[in-house]
Amino acid sequence: MTRAIYEFTESFRIAFSQIRANAMRSVLTALGVIIGIVAVTLMGTAINGIDIGFNRSLALLGDDVLYVQRWPWRRVPDWWNYVNRPAIQVEHAERLNRIFEATPNSLLEVAVPVGARGSSVKAGDVKLGGIMLFGTNADYSRIVTAEVADGRLFTDFEANAGRPVCVLGSAVAENLFPGRPSLGQSVDIRGQQFSVVGVLAKQGEFLGLFSFDNQIILPLNAMRKLWGNRMDLQLRVKVTDKTRLMEAEEELTGAMRRVRGQLPAERDNFSINQQQAFKEQLDPVKTGIAVAGLFITGLSLFVGAIGIMNITFVSVKERTKEIGTRKALGARRRTILLQFLIEAVSICLIGGAVGLAITYVTCLGISGALPELPVEFSSSLMLVSMVVSILTGIISGFAPALGASRLDPVDALRYE
Repeated sequence: MTRAIYEFTESFRIAFSQIRANAMRSVLTALGVIIGIVAVTLMGTAINGIDIGFNRSLALLGDDVLYVQRWPWRRVPDWWNYVNRPAIQVEHAERLNRIFEATPNSLLEVAVPVGARGSSVKAGDVKLGGIMLFGTNADYSRIVTAEVADGRLFTDFEANAGRPVCVLGSAVAENLFPGRPSLGQSVDIRGQQFSVVGVLAKQGEFLGLFSFDNQIILPLNAMRKLWGNRMDLQLRVKVTDKTRLMEAEEELTGAMRRVRGQLPAERDNFSINQQQAFKEQLDPVKTGIAVAGLFITGLSLFVGAIGIMNITFVSVKERTKEIGTRKALGARRRTILLQFLIEAVSICLIGGAVGLAITYVTCLGISGALPELPVEFSSSLMLVSMVVSILTGIISGFAPALGASRLDPVDALRYE
């Protein structure tokens, strides 16, 4: 045991003395490994960032909410089976809520009707375009994840009476009323003045597609006065236990079929959507990044491994007499094998450490320049990178090290 430890530590000492004596050659040899480790860590960081941003966006959207709509979120080739579906009605939400209340241990808490329209809004001389208007009722507070930073949401009475009141997203409030309070101010929506009763806290963006802060929430009955029935309603249904979404979806399907009066043999004339549809669309993006990253990583590590193998062969040739002398003095094959193998692994580990440092600095730069991007340099990536570096060193250094260990001491001592 003591001899094995001595051989191991002595091999490390010799390996690092050789690397230090040929510093420039070692750095150039490690470049392939450095590029490969940078590629694999940046790929992993990008995928982690996508996952973090996606989960954060889902939390803003509500990861415990099911959406009853005419159309599914996924692409459908047989669109003609969906186009003639009957529209979602406000009365459906009322009937669903009665079913939920009458169902023991129901996984569904409340159904809320929501209508959406894009529009421009004005306040004085300031006009904003591309604002999403959401018409709903007072139960919206039970499904929305955003907090009200100032003021309140509208009441049941205001919602049922269609009073001209509204709740602004934080970006809308800042842009319409810069430097002054929004509460009590009026917002012009299609010529109708709406009084501001609340402002939502800042939420951020959903997958970079749209901002939750560029929205205005109105009573649905007030919104109908502006657009009539030219809105495609949806029902947002709160789930009591988000770990049982599939069971909740099955329960909601049965309840919605009852509301629609569908017979057992009929196809559903509605769709129930959940965040899984977004995940299915996101997976190809992650797969594409992973494939591209693995290709670049594999190519870089392959080139790096060839370079390390070549340099190790050169090192064996340069030190053939030294190997012969050590074997003549009693050094065993495994000692010589371990010495050159550790030298190859050490070069790879140095390259891996430099690659990790480059990636870390890159991540810090991205976080500083684009703070809205979720960039996370995880410890698991560091571990994977070090394991990849060690394996690259073992694979590339084994053949030259094995050749060195099998040298005949007599032939090695006569080598010129």
